[in-house]
Amino acid sequence: MWLSFAFLSAALLGFYDACKKHALRGNAVIPVLFLNTLFCSIIFLPMAFRTPFGGWEVQRYIVLKACIVLSSWLLGYIGMKHLPITIVGPINATRPVMVLVGALLIFGERLNLLQWAGVLLALMSFFLLGCSSKKEGIDFRHNRWIVCTVGAAVLGALSGLYDKYLMAVDGGLGLPRLTVQCWYNFYQCLMMGAMLLWWMRSLSPRAIDRWERNNEGAQATEGKEVGGEHPFRWRWSILFISIFLSIADYVYFYSLSLDGALVSVVSMVRRGSVLVSFMLGALLFHEKNLRSKAIDLALVLLSMVLLWLGQ
Repeated sequence: MWLSFAFLSAALLGFYDACKKHALRGNAVIPVLFLNTLFCSIIFLPMAFRTPFGGWEVQRYIVLKACIVLSSWLLGYIGMKHLPITIVGPINATRPVMVLVGALLIFGERLNLLQWAGVLLALMSFFLLGCSSKKEGIDFRHNRWIVCTVGAAVLGALSGLYDKYLMAVDGGLGLPRLTVQCWYNFYQCLMMGAMLLWWMRSLSPRAIDRWERNNEGAQATEGKEVGGEHPFRWRWSILFISIFLSIADYVYFYSLSLDGALVSVVSMVRRGSVLVSFMLGALLFHEKNLRSKAIDLALVLLSMVLLWLGQ
C-alpha cells in the first residue's frame, strides 16, 4: 500500500510541475510565487495550531528552512518560466545525486561502487542534456536561466540535507515533520508578501498602466514584457500549483508512516515525477527534441536506480 501512495505522490508532483509551467508562461514570477505560498499557508493553517510551536529556539531553524526553500523556489520559477519543462525536469531529477554528494562532503558519508556509478551517470546525463539543448539555442555554459535552474536544484538538495538535521532524532533536532511543513510555509508567505510589495513599487507608471489594461482584457500585450517584466495574469493553474504540491507532500509523508515503508524506495519513486512532467511537456506544450532528451532522462533515472541499489 505504501508503494502505491509513493507512485501517487510522484504523479501529483508531475502535474504540479506542469501547472507551474502553464502558470508562468508569459506571466510575472513574483505574484505567481506569492499566491502559491499564500494558498499553501491557507491549506496548512488548520494543522499549524495542532503542532508544537517550540518558541523562538525552534522557530529560528524553521525560518532558515523557509529562506532556503524560498530561494530555491524563486530560482526554480524563473528557470521554469524561460526554459522547456523537458529540460528543467531532468535537471531537477539530479537532486538525489546532489544530496548524496552533499552528504559525502558535509556528513562524511562514504559512497560505495554503485553510488559512484550513479553519480557518474548523472553527470553524463547532464552533459548530454547540455548537448541536446543546443539544438534549441540554449547554451548551458552561458544561459542565465540554466544557472537559475541549477541553483534551484542545488538549494533544493541543501534543503534536503537540512531536513535531515531538523528531523533526525540522533544528531539532529528531532522536530515533528508537520511542525516544519506548516510553519515554513507560513514564513515563506510573509517573505513573499514583502517581495510582492517591493515588486509592485518597482513598476514604472507606464508599466502599471499597461499591466492594468492587460488585466482588463487587452490582448495586444499578451506574452510581452512590460518594463522588463511580464504583466500578471490570473490563471487557474496558479491555484492548482498549491493543491497538487500540498497533496503530493501529504501523500508522501503518509506513505512513510505506513508499516514496512522504505524511505529510500519512496524517495526514488517520488523523483520519478519527471516522467509525468516530461510527457505533459510533450503533450501540452509541444516541446522539441524529445528523442534526445528522453535518452538523457533515461540516464538520470538509471542513476537514481543505482543510488537506491547502493543503499
